[in-house]
Amino acid sequence: MTKENLSKKYQLRLIQKSDNAAVAQLIRTVMTEFGTVGEGYSIMDKEVDEMWENYQNEQSYFLVLTDGEQILGCGGIGPLKGGEATTCELKKMYFYPEARGQGWGKELVLRCLSKAKEIGYRTCYLETVARMQTANKLYEKLGFQLLSQPMGCTGHAACDRQFAKEI
Repeated sequence: MTKENLSKKYQLRLIQKSDNAAVAQLIRTVMTEFGTVGEGYSIMDKEVDEMWENYQNEQSYFLVLTDGEQILGCGGIGPLKGGEATTCELKKMYFYPEARGQGWGKELVLRCLSKAKEIGYRTCYLETVARMQTANKLYEKLGFQLLSQPMGCTGHAACDRQFAKEI
């Protein structure tokens, strides 16, 4: 684990089926907070209500941040839809305000990148919006490069920032 402010009461673990409703609520709450609602945003993805089911394959990995039974954050990787087989996408990374600024975003991304490399991915791609400034700074700090255009066919045309990192 990184040596930041990681609260000892929080835990990162693999998503469980029983987490689906809480994860969907988290995604919708945080996306609404940042005004990323409607067509062209991942809030509209069918997988939001069945995250566990959508990450139960050898090409995917999804974590939740917990405080006891409460879900405070989430994020994972999966194949980039319409992309190269060696490219994964960092997906659905969101945290409630009380879990932000403690190093958990960095820890989650590092675990996802490690797992992506283990799976055999060589590139990690992500989409976000400029107004998620703290997340953008984190991606840049971790070596993600801002792209001039999207990769793959995610359906997230409303996202105005795309990043990629060789892993």
